[in-house]
Amino acid sequence: MAGDGQGFLDRIAERGALRRWRRLATAAPETDLARLRGQRTSARRLKRYLDDFMHVADGRLALPANVNHAIPRPHDADWAWRPELWSGPLPVPGLASVRTASALGSEATLFHDCPASELILRQIRNTREADLAAYGLRLDVFRFDGSYLSLAVDLPQEAAQGLKRRHLIRLETIVEMETPLEIFVRLNVQHGPNVEQIVRELPLHRHGTRVEFDLAYTRLKDKRVDKLWTDIIFEGSQMNQVVLRDLTFSRRPRAEL
Repeated sequence: MAGDGQGFLDRIAERGALRRWRRLATAAPETDLARLRGQRTSARRLKRYLDDFMHVADGRLALPANVNHAIPRPHDADWAWRPELWSGPLPVPGLASVRTASALGSEATLFHDCPASELILRQIRNTREADLAAYGLRLDVFRFDGSYLSLAVDLPQEAAQGLKRRHLIRLETIVEMETPLEIFVRLNVQHGPNVEQIVRELPLHRHGTRVEFDLAYTRLKDKRVDKLWTDIIFEGSQMNQVVLRDLTFSRRPRAEL
């Protein structure tokens, strides 16, 4: 067995695949267009799986082996998740002069109404052994004359599956900032044509902060939940640097009264 855990037949197959794609890449400038189109489709499918593998592998290998990548979760949680931005390296690690609706990765999008954007959004490495997340997010705000600045984070479909009004959704994060500011979190739950919204202020007086959203106070229709996302809203962010060292979500059923 090789050091990477591959067997003899696996290594033969891998070498054959490498030779094939090297041959196709070399011949691409002269390949018939119809055939080239089919090869491109196959390459895109392969690239999607390779990108998924590299994201997970790079994230796990980013920090020393003794670092704990666990997700904090209540003991009775039925779902927990850390977004990709805090889990592993992104293909594009940062954005400068960020325009509104600019995405960093596939799950996080920055929104604002500032005419002249002096914003920098960047994924950074966490290097402290105390950090559970491999990566963090840094937001640098210079001159800002807009009325709102928010980071939208899309939750995966698993968060919506089986979601009931008796559920509590928890957001946990570690926030660092240069100067004090207020941060609010809005949970959005789309069910059919309607969107239920709950807003909570992050308590920033502790190292690790959390907020919980009780769906019992909404008019959620359990059988029609389509998607969930959160808006992290920054108030008074001008001339400031905010770092989200970690961001996790979990879900648990509410205790019966």
